[in-house]
Amino acid sequence: MSGELGGAVAAPGGLGLYERLIKDLDAAGARYRLIDHAPEGRTELVSALRGHDVAQAAKCLIVMVKVGKKQTRHVLAVVPGDARLDLQALKALLEGTYAAFADRDRAEELAGSVSGTVLPFSYHPELEVIADPALLRMPELFFNAARLDRSVALATDDYVRLAAPRIAPITTAS
Repeated sequence: MSGELGGAVAAPGGLGLYERLIKDLDAAGARYRLIDHAPEGRTELVSALRGHDVAQAAKCLIVMVKVGKKQTRHVLAVVPGDARLDLQALKALLEGTYAAFADRDRAEELAGSVSGTVLPFSYHPELEVIADPALLRMPELFFNAARLDRSVALATDDYVRLAAPRIAPITTAS
């Protein structure tokens, strides 16, 4: 896993995923701010609570892609909050034979957090981050911080530097 935030899900020193994220952002000198809000995990609703355009939300979706008969890859697809993930584009990008959203249990295991709080960073060695370039046109990205009641507004260039996502068009016009 490339990127300064890669690694295993188990946080050092017993830190939770939220604490690990903040520690990593601080250690990397990232420009971010925290936003407290009512608990919400749905992109459209939490964007309104945070006071930004839904296109600035980093919607994080975990996808399973079959590559051949015996290999399965998992991807953390990060797309603008107002866009739809194009599973066929993702399948083609990975030269897969089948792509589908991962089941909730597997997605939460790979993400290290519950649905609605998935970070746009991977802390799991089996989870590759792929970001749509449309999301990266915004100066700042917003996402739930591994919890439903607090979000992060992060400078986009710091996101790219720290997450080191593969950048590819993976959305479809809605």
